[in-house]
Amino acid sequence: MKILLLAALVAVLCTKHAFSLTCFTCKDATSNLQCLSTTTCSDYEKYCLTSYTSSGLGNDRSHRITKKCAAICPSINLNIGVAGVATSCCETSLCNISGASSVKTSYAVIAVGALVSLVCVLRLGM
Repeated sequence: MKILLLAALVAVLCTKHAFSLTCFTCKDATSNLQCLSTTTCSDYEKYCLTSYTSSGLGNDRSHRITKKCAAICPSINLNIGVAGVATSCCETSLCNISGASSVKTSYAVIAVGALVSLVCVLRLGM
């Protein structure tokens, strides 16, 4: 009976390492195809984190993707006209294969900003 309990304990301890979280990783990649490297996360890292950033307009627009293991899951979805950041997290191995939901440029915010600038210039008589 003691041998059976000892065998069960060894199996449980070995199983923990066999089921460590594995995430896709990359830094400042321009596409998901550049994010196919994998990393086994530390015991305290419980999430696969994907960050998607964008900036610029039209042909000058750039996108960057960063994927990594994370201890916490920050929930960020920020869009400031010509720049934005979005994050997504998941908790199973290799779950971050796709990118975070894309960040869209708000042309309405840009138009309002341009209009306000024009009004200020006209009021000041420049």
